[in-house]
Amino acid sequence: MLGLPQSTEFNRRIPKQKFYEKLEVSPAVKRAFVEQIKIIYWRNKLAPTTLNIAPGQAVTEIEVLEIRLNQPQLDEAVLRQIDKELYYHLLFVLSFEGRVQAWTGYKESADNGKTAFKVNKYYHTDWMPEDELILKIEGLNMDVVWENFIIQVGGVELEQGNDLAEQIELDERRAKFAREIEKLEKLARREKQPRKKFELVQRINRLKAEMENSYD
Repeated sequence: MLGLPQSTEFNRRIPKQKFYEKLEVSPAVKRAFVEQIKIIYWRNKLAPTTLNIAPGQAVTEIEVLEIRLNQPQLDEAVLRQIDKELYYHLLFVLSFEGRVQAWTGYKESADNGKTAFKVNKYYHTDWMPEDELILKIEGLNMDVVWENFIIQVGGVELEQGNDLAEQIELDERRAKFAREIEKLEKLARREKQPRKKFELVQRINRLKAEMENSYD
């Protein structure tokens, strides 16, 4: 799976009940596990011992979980629940009727004593035939391998001088600009008073200028 080395294969089934029985989960999340998921397999264990590379400072292992679905979508809250319970960096492969989709979360240590990580954002590929979903192991330590998985899955393009964290922060700031501009443009189109409409247009132009400057 994913074109990963045979040395990383693990291939063990994980009962999906593990992630919601005897745990505090909402009825909606429990229902998603029951209705949307057919079976979960722990397909690969990527570690210094299975890849013959150096350990990372933040990443000790990367686990690849295949989630076979009953339908072609999965509630993101399910991935967050699994990420919360497993103290590893996780790469998910959703599969449905011969097609697959990779998901992974950009995560940081939670530092709250309750969960291993907090996931700030999930990235995913498009659905595609299983033999077309290939991920390359790039890097000399586990930290770099993990970051390159996020780049490949999410299509993140690193601008000159940025590391992954900096690029993600910059992309999020630009996305926030875009959302605010879209919101103000809708208000401006509905506004009947010329003065208020002019003020909205001025705010839109300032935000567009700030967004444009972020590319310099």
